[in-house]
Parts: sequence; C-alpha cells; structure tokens
Amino acid sequence: MRKHLPRIGVTLLPVMLALLHAVGVWHLPFVERLDKFVYDLRLRATMPRTLDPRIVIVDIDDASLHRLGQWPWSRDKLARLVDELTLRQHVAALGFDVLFVEPDTSSGLQVLHQLAEGPLRDNAAFRDQLGRLGAHLDHDAVFARAIAGRPVALGYYFSRGASARSSGELPAPVLLPGAFPGGSEHATRWDSFGGNIAPLAREAAAAGFLNVLLDAEADGVVRSVPLLAQYDGNAARRGYYEALSLAVLRVASADASANAGVEAKAAAPHSLAAAFSPADSDAAAGGPRLESLIVSFSTGTGAGAGTSQRVVPVDSRANMLVPFRGPGGVSGGSFRYISAADVFEGRLAPGELRDKIVLVGATAPGLQDLRSTPVGAAFPGVEVHANVISGVLDGRLPSVPAYAPGFEAAVLLATGLLLAWGFSVLPVVRAVALAAAAAALLVGLNLFLYRQHGLVLPLASALVMVALAFAINMSWGYLVESRAGRSLADLFGTYVPPELVAQMRANPRRYSMRAESREMTVMFCDMRGFTRLSEQLPPDELQAFLNQVFSRLTHIIRQHRGTVDKYMGDCVMAFWGAPVAAPGHAAQAVKAALAMADAVREINSVAAAGSAVPISVGIGLNTGLMSVGDMGSDIRRSYTVVGDAVNVAARLEGLSEHYGVDVVASASTRDAAGEWAWQELDLVRVKGKGEPIRIFSPVATRAAATREIEQELEQWGQVLDAYRHQDWKHAETRLVPLLRDHAKKYLYQAYAQRLASLSSLPKDPNWDGATRFDSK
Repeated sequence: MRKHLPRIGVTLLPVMLALLHAVGVWHLPFVERLDKFVYDLRLRATMPRTLDPRIVIVDIDDASLHRLGQWPWSRDKLARLVDELTLRQHVAALGFDVLFVEPDTSSGLQVLHQLAEGPLRDNAAFRDQLGRLGAHLDHDAVFARAIAGRPVALGYYFSRGASARSSGELPAPVLLPGAFPGGSEHATRWDSFGGNIAPLAREAAAAGFLNVLLDAEADGVVRSVPLLAQYDGNAARRGYYEALSLAVLRVASADASANAGVEAKAAAPHSLAAAFSPADSDAAAGGPRLESLIVSFSTGTGAGAGTSQRVVPVDSRANMLVPFRGPGGVSGGSFRYISAADVFEGRLAPGELRDKIVLVGATAPGLQDLRSTPVGAAFPGVEVHANVISGVLDGRLPSVPAYAPGFEAAVLLATGLLLAWGFSVLPVVRAVALAAAAAALLVGLNLFLYRQHGLVLPLASALVMVALAFAINMSWGYLVESRAGRSLADLFGTYVPPELVAQMRANPRRYSMRAESREMTVMFCDMRGFTRLSEQLPPDELQAFLNQVFSRLTHIIRQHRGTVDKYMGDCVMAFWGAPVAAPGHAAQAVKAALAMADAVREINSVAAAGSAVPISVGIGLNTGLMSVGDMGSDIRRSYTVVGDAVNVAARLEGLSEHYGVDVVASASTRDAAGEWAWQELDLVRVKGKGEPIRIFSPVATRAAATREIEQELEQWGQVLDAYRHQDWKHAETRLVPLLRDHAKKYLYQAYAQRLASLSSLPKDPNWDGATRFDSK
C-alpha cells in the first residue's frame, strides 16, 4: 500500500473539501445549488400527482376578469361570493389569498358624503336618501357583514426596512413574545405589516400572513414557507403570528378562537448523531433549537368532539418545506379549480362544496401571484397554501433532521476512504464500475430515506466528491484531446462572442486562421461629435466615456453574433459570417446597427443631465465577397477582413451625416437582409469606385411597417424617380407633402435644397442621377 499512498492522498483532497463544506467551515455555493437541484428533481419524481378532494381553489382567472370586470372587484361582489360559499355551499373554511389593505371607494359613497357636507348640506331630501342608501353603498361594511360569524380567514403581509410602514390591523398573535425559550431567534422578525382595514379585520374569524419567501433563496424558487413570524414593531401587539394556511386549518376545525392551538416543541441541539453534529451558535449559547410545531385542532362535534394534533417539522426559523402534490395550476390535477365567475353566477349545485376547504386566489398573469417553485416556473401562489394545508392534514411532511450535517459527514468519510483505496488499486474499468456503484448507492440510500421516512438529506456533496475523486485518478487524455479547442479559444476569444467560441471548440478542425474568401457583411461605426467632446472633457473623463460607449457597442455586436475587428480612434469595425459561417449575417448586422444607434441615444439621454456634448453614430454596412484571416506583419497580426467590399463599407459610413440617418447600407446588404423595409437614399459614386452604388437606410421590419410608413416610402420613390429623370418640377411637387408631414427629416430638406439649385438648369443628357463623393 505504501506505493499507493501519494495517489490515495490526492484522492482524499476532494473528500476533505466536501467534509469542510458539510461541517460549515467552507461553504461551496455550487454544491448548495446542486443540492437544490437534487431536491427539486427528487420532489418532482416522488410527488403523488393525485387530486386532494378536500381542498378547492376559487380562481380569479382571466375568464373571471373578462366576465366580472378588472381586479379589484368591489367588495359587495366579494360579499356575494362569501354568501354563495358559506350559505349555499356550506364550506368548512374560506381563506382569502387576497389583501384588503385599502377602503373600497368604488361606490362613490365618499363623494356623496362630501356633497352632503358641502353644496347639498341644506338639501334634506338628498341627506335623507343618502342615509337610507348609505348602508348599501358602503361596500366595506357589506363585506364585513358577510364574513361576520362565518368560517372566513383573511390574509395580510409582513415587511421590514427603514422605509416600511404599517397599515390596517393584525389579529391577535397565536403566541406571546415569551412563548419560546431565549438564546436564539425562532422565527424571522418583522417590524411592519400591511393588514386588512379595521372593519374587515375585526369581523374575520381568523387571519394569517401570506409571506412565502422570508430569506429569499439565491435562485428565487419557493421551496419552503414560514409557518410563524415574529412581529416586534409598535403598531400592533408583539408576538408570533401564524401563516394563512394554519389560520384556515383552525377555522376549518371550528377552533378559530383557540390562539393556543399552536405550541412550540423545542429539542436540544445535537439530539441525534451527536458524534457527527457540527457545533453551531445555538449550541454554544445553550439555547434550544426549534425542530417542529404541534398544531392542535378540534375534530367532530357534540359528544364525538375531540382534539387532534399534527406535528409539523420546521427548521430553526419555523420554515416548513412545502409538500407539493403536483405540477400546479388548473391542469395540474392536485386540486379542483373553479372559476370565480362560475361561483358568482351560481353555476354550482347547492352543497356541492359542502365541508370543503376553499381558498380564493388568482392565477391571472396580470395579478402577479405566480411563483417559481421546484415543480413549476409559474406556480399559483394560492396553491402553495393549498399544498401546505394538504400536507398537514395528511402528515405528509418532508423535513431536514437536526443530524443532517453529521449524517453527511459520515457518508462522505466512509465513501471517500473506500474510493481512495479502490481507485488506487483497481484497473481503469473496475475503477469506473466502482465510481458508478458508489454514486448509485448514495442516490438509492438518499431516495429510500426520503420516500420511506420523509427525510431530506444532502446528496450533492457526496456526488461531487465521487466525481472529483474519479477525475483526479483518471488519465489526462481529456486534457490532451481538448488542447486544440483551448488553443482556438485563446486565438479567437478576445474578439469572437463566447457562444461562437463554444461552437468552434466543438469541432476545432473546421476552423483556422488561414485566409479565405467568403461572402460576409462588414460594418464601420464612427462616433459623431467626438471632436467637440474631446475639447470639452479632460482626458481621464474622455477616456472613461469612450470606454463606456465602446463597451456598450461591443456588447451589442457580440449579442448579434458579430466579430469585433478593431477599434480605430472613435470608430469600431466589425464583421459577420466568420470565423463561424452565418447564413443570416446581413440581417444580424442590420439588427446590431439599429441597436447601436438606439444605445447611443440612450447614452445621450443619461449624459444630458451632466450637460455633456451629445454624440451620434454613423454606420456603414456592405455585404459582399471579402478575404478573412490572420493578416499582418511578422511583428503584429490580427484576424481581419480586407477587400473592395470592405472599402465600400468604410465609404458608406462617411455618408450617413450627408443624409441625416444613422445607418447607410448598400443594395447588396438590403437584398441579403430581406426582412426589413428600406428607404433608398441616393445613387452615389464614392471615392475609389467607378460604378455608382445605390444606398439605403432601414426603416422598420416588414412586419412592423405601418400603412403610414408604406405610403411615405411610396411617395419618396416617386420623388427619386422624377429626380433621376431630371423632372425637377414634378420632383418638387411630390416632395412638398413629405416636407409638410416630416418637417424635421434632414433627408427631405437636403433634396429640397438640391432641387432648388437644379430647377433652373436644363437637362443633362450625360447625367446618370448619381451624386459624387470624392472624399470619405
């Protein structure tokens, strides 16, 4: 064994790393994220996916909003809903996953009172009529009378922070501040709340908070909910308050007034697996660690009445893992959903919901009560409460035991020692089998304990440890094989988008720095107003501003799969179609150009607050055959494009300010891009080119082009046609409505000046309609 000691020692490195994570010395965020992923996967694989007939959700869905009007509905409507559910349907409990934090003023009663106290104070008939109608127009009072004496639980929320304020009223706390032993916090503390308005809060049989995420998970996924919250503000009685799910349970059990129905069960830390339990702050302080809540509620009536208890496992902050039944939603199959409109319209048979627990909540996307959960990315918030109630009634409650860290450490140590010995002495094939067997055994044990005993135990650290130990003991073949890919990434990574680098690394043999001819699209983007800006700003501010602009433009180019070629002073050069071929390179370049122009306008709007000189961009685009590859000298080289098509793009960039547009593109780019509506600017003869070039500017996508845009382009085409036939008078006539409707458009003003100077000249038989530009 002595000759294997170095290899065993190396294998034990990931074991030690995992142990440090398990005992809390060194937290590994990626392992924690993996544990959440494993938890989500295990939950989805084992949830029952069956209907719980005891709980029904009255759904404020899109159909209800369409039939009954937009939310919030007036509370006289909600009173009719309560009457239907309690008097005609005889539900066991009705919980509202809805907030009533402000008075209902939809009836106009407040305005009528103002009239009675003001202009109509002497109108006795008006005041008498108002007195008779007031009770019916006070929708809050109507709703309060509807819930009074009935099994209704309302919701409210807690908040905290320097700017948070309390409103409304809270119910009495279920536990007083001294109900828990000292030494540690047993629930999340809050100092403000949004309660129901007083008339409603005082008539409801119970109320519970709706908070779902107390300590927000890094990924924002709802895996657990608080059952108790500690309020220590000054706007209501201090103490511990219950969640809406517990309040509804107590209402359903006809024990809504028994505030002592929830009691805390505390256990000393390290009560299990003490040899492996990590020392924590609670233990050091001698305080007990909360591990479960005992929920008491009455069962039966009369001579058969009794009391039932449910032990609900929670963590040290009174948070409970949600026992999800299924994927959620109307089609999820876990609970019956009934559209609120159907309840209002009396479509249910009398007593159809007798003795059911009914929750009123929203699934309409516009009401923003959809949560991200392990079983669904848009999970109705009301169904989270339904799952908690269902789990408590069934006793189907997963829990993280207090000895979980000790269990994790023991598993890591035992598995690590086995792998360290096995990987060192076994051949490769058997080592692979050992790693697979170890991983399968760990997963099987974890799944068995979860399904049979509801124990949620960590698994990710053990799986990561097995994977790392296996990788360390295998050959370096993968590293050798990937050398070509890494070399390619080093060559292209600085100016090619990461997603293209990843695509190249998948098949590095297809790509090289060798020059080749391709049809591509090239862009030149020049910053206008830079000279004035450089005169106004000191060098360090100018540098920071230029870096900000270039960074923004570069990100846009890379987002549209472009390759940044180089920066030349205040100009950026980029191209599309290499090193990775892109059939839609012209369209991507056009999208990037328009996004870059928008970005500069946004930068200007921000810089305007500091009175900075505004800047703009001129962008030239051309599509054609060009050479691309690694070019330069033996001292310095770069991956770039050259050719006549590149020179044309550089010339077009300089024309943008002559026509008052941000983007100037050649006819070849227009033809290749396809999906855009274009405005032809001119026929130009640029420096270095004998043949004239038609130039265009993108206006909008064809799908977004309105009838007004199409009419404008049609009128402009008639102007250009007359202009090129030297019919100056007809061109001026066609241009007049465009100047009237688009007075600020520089293109039309420029042509108006041209026509004014040409109108007195005779026709030139040699004129081809092209405008000559002898400089960039």
